[in-house]
Amino acid sequence: MVLIRVMSSLLKTKRYALFWISSLLSNIGTWMQQIAQPWIMLSISHSSFMVGLDSFALNAPGWILTLWGGALADRLDRKKIIILFQGIQFLAIILLVSLLALGLLKPWMIILISLSVGITDSLSMPSFQSIVPSLVSKEEIPQAISLNSIQFNLSRTLGPAIAGIVLTQFGALACFGANAISFIPFFLSVLWIYPSRGFKNNSDEATVQPSSVLAGVKDVFKKDGIRSQLITIFTTTLFCSPLITFCPVIIQEAFHGQVKDFGNTSTAFGLGGLLGAIIAYFFASKFKLKTPKLLGIAMGVIVVGVSLNHSLPILFLLMLFGGVFLTMANTVANSNVQLNASDQMRGRYASLFQLSFRSGIALGGLITGIATSYFGISAALFINGALAIVIHLCSF
Repeated sequence: MVLIRVMSSLLKTKRYALFWISSLLSNIGTWMQQIAQPWIMLSISHSSFMVGLDSFALNAPGWILTLWGGALADRLDRKKIIILFQGIQFLAIILLVSLLALGLLKPWMIILISLSVGITDSLSMPSFQSIVPSLVSKEEIPQAISLNSIQFNLSRTLGPAIAGIVLTQFGALACFGANAISFIPFFLSVLWIYPSRGFKNNSDEATVQPSSVLAGVKDVFKKDGIRSQLITIFTTTLFCSPLITFCPVIIQEAFHGQVKDFGNTSTAFGLGGLLGAIIAYFFASKFKLKTPKLLGIAMGVIVVGVSLNHSLPILFLLMLFGGVFLTMANTVANSNVQLNASDQMRGRYASLFQLSFRSGIALGGLITGIATSYFGISAALFINGALAIVIHLCSF
């Protein structure tokens, strides 16, 4: 019944339906690669630090370039921005597939490709995230964002499940190839969803100046409620997102598991994310500005629980609830930010949310990778979870 109601809401507009479906397919491909990539990095380098460094390379460009991406989204043709930078990303993944197929792939090559993907994502994602508010009314924005989160977490459920099978039967090359193919429906949908003007801002500015980039920062920091949302998401991803990044390390070091266990664990987290997105969709109007902090505390408890756990079935359960809490925190905070964005500033607001989110993931991956090298994965996760709980409690 829940899925029927969700789908009926989805199909209200054909453009939103196409956006939702093409994004689902694209994200399934992305998750297939994100499952295969840390596994193959660990297999090639035999280093948990290299897994963290790869995550850092993927997310660190967002520290600087995401703000420029937000200004680009508000000043230039968003369709051209998406096609250009996602096209470069597509070529980078084709290169990764080719190197792996030829047996030439090295850890440093994976990191460089991740860096290029991170750069293109940072510059194009604010334009992409601006699609949803452009397709619905302002009153429908929280539900539309939650519905998009359902799509993302459905892909997070399906992607790892498919990747687990494909990785076992055909290897990482097939997972990377599937991601490359998933770009095709995405490109076609962007060409149709956006009109020729690409929702270009009516501003007369033809270039992006530093003042344009900083305008969103200044505007957000005048609003205590929105500023707190961004800080909360940064803190939560900093300490809790390594639970996903280092999932292959947890499986190999703590449980001596195989790729099938890794796929099942990732699927459990994705299923939790799907449930969290559905909850956020139906109860969007009930959440308050402090809700993401409460969910961040809950997520910290999950991370501590994983660090102390020695049972695979319990790990699956903890990952399920982790997916619920982390997805709800991100979805609610994103909705709060988008609701307070004007059309002229929407891209920059979206870029600031992405900056908070991705910089937390990047730093979390790097710091946890270093901590894991010295103390082991269990101790590193325990410290992360405890810090998340304490910092969120102190911020009330």
